[in-house]
Amino acid sequence: MSATPQQAPATQKLILIVDDTPLNIGVISGALKDFYKTKVATNGEKALALAGAEEKPDLILLDVMMPGMDGYEVCSRLKADPSTREIPVIFLTGQTGAEDETRGFDVGAVDYVHKPFSPAVVKARVRSHIMLREARAQLAAQLLALNNELEMAREIQLSILPHSVPGVPGLDFIQVDDTHLGILIADVSGHGLPSALIASMLQVALTGQAHHAAEPAEVLAGLNRALCGKFTHNFVTAAYVYLDLEKQLMRYAGAGHPPVLQWRNSTGTTSKVLQNGLVLGMFNEATYEALELILEPGDRHVLYTDGVVEAANPAQEEFGADRVMRFMESNKQLVADEFADSFLAELSHWSGQTIEQGQQDDITLLVVDFKG
Repeated sequence: MSATPQQAPATQKLILIVDDTPLNIGVISGALKDFYKTKVATNGEKALALAGAEEKPDLILLDVMMPGMDGYEVCSRLKADPSTREIPVIFLTGQTGAEDETRGFDVGAVDYVHKPFSPAVVKARVRSHIMLREARAQLAAQLLALNNELEMAREIQLSILPHSVPGVPGLDFIQVDDTHLGILIADVSGHGLPSALIASMLQVALTGQAHHAAEPAEVLAGLNRALCGKFTHNFVTAAYVYLDLEKQLMRYAGAGHPPVLQWRNSTGTTSKVLQNGLVLGMFNEATYEALELILEPGDRHVLYTDGVVEAANPAQEEFGADRVMRFMESNKQLVADEFADSFLAELSHWSGQTIEQGQQDDITLLVVDFKG
């Protein structure tokens, strides 16, 4: 006779009840005892100690009016502590004024239960917020898994890039010889694995354009034909530049991409250079035109993706191309590597996010200096 395996019971959630009135503690404990583990604190100091313990509560029921430290102060301290800020707090109160409830939400509470308590309401509110917290935790885990997949896709993309040309990591290029170089900067719409795979497709397609690397319009047209019909919910913006150091010129064509920013050393001015056709991958018969720019000693050209100009500060104001141009004018003395590092630091300061934290959108920056 074989025994039927028993499924382990689900771990009960821990609820911390904070109230200085024994009757209230008894009513709440009685309503929750069959469904949750409970701990009790009768003042704010003990509540903070129990919330910060190794076994942290999954939810806190917190009385507003207590002697010494009141509920608002306790909640404020909980939310200021990284180890307890994610614990949902439901206030217990006999006050029903809108100002009182607003103050509670301002310090971080997620809900209110009004006195006198209804056991059914207490159970329903606790259950709802426990479920919400579990849902948030599940979404966070899914987001972490997705970010891990994106990082893997990024590493695969980087592994496709050749390594024979230094100084342009993250960009696609066609090296003709030591004095002739084609560079493609591109941005795929959307996020996630589809965008990463399209970027990889673009890298492969570029290798097929090597025979007319000196003609930016032809390169973009060829890339567009290669991509059309391969996807329906994305598109690609791109700019392709061909550097001819023998003739001291740069040819440029764009496909729905932000303009090239040009610093002219001879005039001491910065301007936008734009020659755009349609985005890649959507219109099979799209055609493109190129501009030819004479390179003069001391000139600087900056190409970038829209993540640069659309980077927003906490007030949701975008950085914009004009700020990039002013930065170019005020930092013209920096060499290309120093300029790029300094600019990315300025962009991080503007957005309030460090390079390590990442930006809301992908950022690619290309700085081309001509020394003559």
